[in-house]
Amino acid sequence: MRVHIATDHAAFDLKEYLVEQLTEHGYEVVDHGATSYDADDDYPDTVIPCAEAVAAGGELGIVLGGSGNGEQIAANKVKGCRAALAYNVELARLGRQHNDANVVSLGGRMQTLDEGWQIVKAFLETPFSGEERHVRRLAKLAHYEETGSLE
Repeated sequence: MRVHIATDHAAFDLKEYLVEQLTEHGYEVVDHGATSYDADDDYPDTVIPCAEAVAAGGELGIVLGGSGNGEQIAANKVKGCRAALAYNVELARLGRQHNDANVVSLGGRMQTLDEGWQIVKAFLETPFSGEERHVRRLAKLAHYEETGSLE
């Protein structure tokens, strides 16, 4: 499975750790940066291209920052991206099961490296449930994204 990943400086160490773990576990990783630590970088510069690649390719992605909030917001600006902020394994699973999230957002300052890996692993391994109520709700979101209307 191909997985896209992006970060800013605040989670650079977490990104490097996750790339290592993902590669060791057989994932093909597409790293959208940051490629080096730069305290002055801006998360939209890496997160938006990552989210665009996920939305275009039907794959999954990981976006990282200090809290994960800004990164989730940036990713969700991309049409076809459904980014879920997850601070624990349960939220990661629910993001996939109920919301068919295709991107998970983590805060590099919110958990240990290993906890971050467990969250990402749960996200990647959990399928969308396909339950009618979730499909119906996602269709409403997609309709709104296309038309700007709930009607």
